[in-house]
Amino acid sequence: MNDDEPFLSEEELALHARLKVLQLEHADLDASIEALGHMPVPDQLMIARLKRKKLLLRDEITKIEDRILPDIIA
Repeated sequence: MNDDEPFLSEEELALHARLKVLQLEHADLDASIEALGHMPVPDQLMIARLKRKKLLLRDEITKIEDRILPDIIA
């Protein structure tokens, strides 16, 4: 094991893995929204649904990031 890497528990490893999946899904939704916006007649309902899902993912990403890096009281 590399001494530069901190030891991560199984829970932390699972959180990091879940975070990576959510970030990829968030990026995919962003690309989909962008592509739909460039269509000759954009499907506004679909765009709104994707944006709502993207916001929910962002919230979940933030919660996981907060669990990984808790606030440090100085």
